[in-house]
Amino acid sequence: MDIGFDTIGNATVICYDQGPVLATDPWVQGSAYFGSWTHSHVIPEEQMTAIMGSRFIWFSHGHPDHLNPESVGLFRNHQILLPDHYGARIAMELKNNGFKVSILPDKQWVTLSPRIKVLCIADYNQDAILLIDINGRLLVNLNDASDHGWSSYVKRVIKGYRKSFLLALCNYGCANMINIFTEQGVRILPQMATKVPLGASMALASKTFGTSVVLPFSSLHKYQRTDSVWVNQYTPSLADYAIGFQSDTSELLPAYVRYRCDDDRYSEIGPAETASDQFDPQYFGDNWSDPLEQDDVPKVTDYFRSISHLEQCLDFINVRVGGKDNIIEFKKRFNRGITFEAPRHSFVTAIQYKVFDDLLIGNFMKTTLHGKWPTTGLHRDFTPYVAKYADNAGAKSKQELDEYFSEYRRRTGSINYFRHLVMARSEHIFRSYVPRDSSLFQVSRKVYWYLQGAGRVVGLSAQGRHAARRNRT
Repeated sequence: MDIGFDTIGNATVICYDQGPVLATDPWVQGSAYFGSWTHSHVIPEEQMTAIMGSRFIWFSHGHPDHLNPESVGLFRNHQILLPDHYGARIAMELKNNGFKVSILPDKQWVTLSPRIKVLCIADYNQDAILLIDINGRLLVNLNDASDHGWSSYVKRVIKGYRKSFLLALCNYGCANMINIFTEQGVRILPQMATKVPLGASMALASKTFGTSVVLPFSSLHKYQRTDSVWVNQYTPSLADYAIGFQSDTSELLPAYVRYRCDDDRYSEIGPAETASDQFDPQYFGDNWSDPLEQDDVPKVTDYFRSISHLEQCLDFINVRVGGKDNIIEFKKRFNRGITFEAPRHSFVTAIQYKVFDDLLIGNFMKTTLHGKWPTTGLHRDFTPYVAKYADNAGAKSKQELDEYFSEYRRRTGSINYFRHLVMARSEHIFRSYVPRDSSLFQVSRKVYWYLQGAGRVVGLSAQGRHAARRNRT
């Protein structure tokens, strides 16, 4: 292809300018999350060759379906592009292992070829987005990121393009932690697990950002461990992404396409589905009957105690491994806490390499919430402080956290930063007290999206449908 892009794999875009120039988040072999995830579709030989032939490789963040431990070694001779994440953990580890690494400065266009340039934004959730200008068309690669103060800037950029493409995570909850229970043993599922039509969600997201095209992205995987395959009931098929899609402003393309950025025509790649094999946890080194060893206990204890925020919001954490409880006390009372039940090998590995999020998202570890928790579960007081700020950025103490947030406030701009915080905290308070299945929640959700700029989402006009058919080859 002379000029354009392919979408393939879980969250990979291959950008061409008289040959492959850039590939994003290339998870191309092996599994992710301690063997829990595998690809939903095969990466064809043509796209695999293009990925390996790309001069630049961009990694958005450290999750193994994006920066994959079994794939990254293939790119040792490529130029690695990274967001400017606070703490620079990924950059330092790659450099120390002999990779050629360049940090992309926030909100600055960087030219990669005569007709391709990129702009990167890192946010305080240790996620990042990449805007890619290909011959005057704009790819908005949000991958897993949600707005953390950057959306107003991105919307302004999008307005400057006639043709823009939104690529963002959308699923039924299969890319999040959903193996979570109340003390009574009732599973707590996210709202998306009720099978909200994905097409409607994608139309809403595209309307909100103002893009003219949207594609399924960053959710194209399935589960393969026998202790996590139950999540496959929440993994969407490719056909699910079209359900409920109606828009008078944007077009939905298939997940895997080759798009030409000269005449705006596209064709489906049509990769084959991967085999639905299942593997025992022991295949990945996990035996659920193995208890923590004597040397493991102080390491696990020190890991959680070093994160200052936990003692402010929790009374205890119980680590249940091999059927044996190991309780870490923060306070003498035991009103509010968490029990993590997991096999030893993966749990100790996650602690050792500071990748606790991999356990949460792998969805074989069982998490039980004790006491009173908001409907957002761990996503306010535990997950960001442990998996994002501490593990990825090394910010554990109050002083380190203050410096961390001060840096992102400076980058985002005080007005946008505080506006985002007010919105986020208001949403958290609302979700804590209003049931998700109530009419008030549903009405408020519609009002929220309207205020975000989504407005009215209606059927694609006849003119728009005809244009979509003309552009398809």
